[in-house]
Amino acid sequence: MNVWIAIIATAVGCYAVKLIGLSVPEGVLERPLVRRLAALLPVALLAALTAQQAFADGQALVLDARAAGLAAAAVALLLRAPFLLVVAAAVLVTAGVRAMTG
Repeated sequence: MNVWIAIIATAVGCYAVKLIGLSVPEGVLERPLVRRLAALLPVALLAALTAQQAFADGQALVLDARAAGLAAAAVALLLRAPFLLVVAAAVLVTAGVRAMTG
């Protein structure tokens, strides 16, 4: 029963946050600081999630094949490769490192 209470509370909380976001006056949303934060926040969240997935294993910091794949993707991005090539480079390097290290 506790799981359902948590699910319902989360659903109500998400709806409340969305409702609050819709009720913000338009003048507030047009401020330069708010526009800048709205543009940069998704990038920062995606970077944090990527770092957490690439370098964390539970509570420990690890450097394994995922880090090598991320480095390969970063190099491909620096070389301005198309997105599918960036993903392919990351997958191939990660798989290669895992195959070599067991």
